[in-house]
Amino acid sequence: MLRKRSVTLAGHATSLALEEDFWAVLDEAARAEGVSLARLIARIDEMRARHDPDAPLSSACRVWVLRRVLEGPVSPERAGPLPSGPRAD
Repeated sequence: MLRKRSVTLAGHATSLALEEDFWAVLDEAARAEGVSLARLIARIDEMRARHDPDAPLSSACRVWVLRRVLEGPVSPERAGPLPSGPRAD
């Protein structure tokens, strides 16, 4: 089920709807990195603006969470778009 939360990005309040599991990973990541949830989402938003400005913020957050789960902690500054094909290991 989707849960909406309000966050302030660049001085503007916005609402973000994500499933509970995504919020749980974002909350844990913010605690682990010693930043507020709003700051973590702002960093994800900055990454989204650089890599895919037309993508919805909710999608960027889901991709960031997926990468964190698959690859371990991912700095939003280093994160890029997920590869479109299978990974070569």
